[in-house]
Amino acid sequence: MAEKPHLNIVFIGHVDHGKSTLVGRMLLDTGTIEQHIIDKYRKEAEEKGKASFEFAWVMDGLKEERERGVTIDVAHKKFMSEKYYFTIIDAPGHRDFVKNMITGTSQADAAVLVVAGPEGVMAQTKEHVFLARTLGVAQLIVAINKMDAIGYDEAKYKAVVEEVTKLVKSVGYKDDQVNFVPVSAIKGDNAAKDPGEMGWWKGNTLLGQLNDLKEPPKSTNLALRVPVQDVYTITGIGTVPVGRVETGTLKPDMKLVFMPSNKVGEVKSIEMHHEILPKAEPGDNVGFNVRGIGKNDIRRGDVAGPVDSPPSVAKTFTAQIMVLNHPSVLTVGYTPVFHCHTAQVACTFIELQKKLDPRTGEVSEENPQFLKTGDAAIVKLQPSRPFVIEKAKEFPQLGRFAIRDMGQTVAAGMCIDVEKKEM
Repeated sequence: MAEKPHLNIVFIGHVDHGKSTLVGRMLLDTGTIEQHIIDKYRKEAEEKGKASFEFAWVMDGLKEERERGVTIDVAHKKFMSEKYYFTIIDAPGHRDFVKNMITGTSQADAAVLVVAGPEGVMAQTKEHVFLARTLGVAQLIVAINKMDAIGYDEAKYKAVVEEVTKLVKSVGYKDDQVNFVPVSAIKGDNAAKDPGEMGWWKGNTLLGQLNDLKEPPKSTNLALRVPVQDVYTITGIGTVPVGRVETGTLKPDMKLVFMPSNKVGEVKSIEMHHEILPKAEPGDNVGFNVRGIGKNDIRRGDVAGPVDSPPSVAKTFTAQIMVLNHPSVLTVGYTPVFHCHTAQVACTFIELQKKLDPRTGEVSEENPQFLKTGDAAIVKLQPSRPFVIEKAKEFPQLGRFAIRDMGQTVAAGMCIDVEKKEM
């Protein structure tokens, strides 16, 4: 696995626009899963009267999901191209699942935005594009799916491209960050193989476009940061935190401090996919055994870093946010939940410092009284309990967050300054 560079890609877009089907198609056509597995799913799908779902079912291992026909969890699947080793983060489309999308997208090197040809841009298409942009996904491939349903019509394809172009530009994507590709996930045209019915298409297949993605710079030159996803106790081994190395390099014998728990331990060994690693680098999802730490000393949301460069615990922090979807207005004293790396912490708005023009970033109003949907602003926040957040320009992966309230994402943003708490 190690020879090819590794990229994390997230499939985003409106529910029912065919994300899971497209992922299933990519897995089948790159030889990652075998036809007989698809046939088995197809048979099950037909028995349940959901014939076209067979690809999607490859991603949806859960029984209840099959009954409901929607994707719930973020499923990780891997496949290889000539150039890369990809991990697909399949982000759910349903609104109640947006927070999975948030934790998923914050780890993605690129996103494939799936837009169905017959429907075009929908509400969730917009929400997902905003999130991808705010969470720093720099490369976007827009797959216009269900081309078979619009008769592989080039004019209709171009109309949808125009609509999506307006959307991605409005949130600040530049031309060189976005590529478009027509596909039919169900029929397989132009996914991993030739354009089939679209003789007019002279560009790359979706797989070809994935190969053209740029490898993100490795953040190995930064201090180590590993947000903890889970903590296990393994008999005979001890405490094993699991998480994704975001920056720096994790090595055996390192002394780590877990913040905000403020517990110190020493790395004994590192494991990924049941293999022992000599070191772990950014992008690696690993389990690591730590000497000197008990299972109850640390928890999900903690961040491990070197003792001489501990993760920042915020007393307060200043952030730039974009209000995506708030039913009324947002004022000082508002305390929604912030989702940042693996942490979820309620934070209170203590100052609304500046309102910004979302297109240019220029200040449009000092000390506004309130913020509403569509506003961008600089705000000061106070976490309700100790919480690690870093400046986005120093540690982008630990400086971006989403704000959730009432079962939806109300805003997203990034940290620009941290007033550190004395530990």
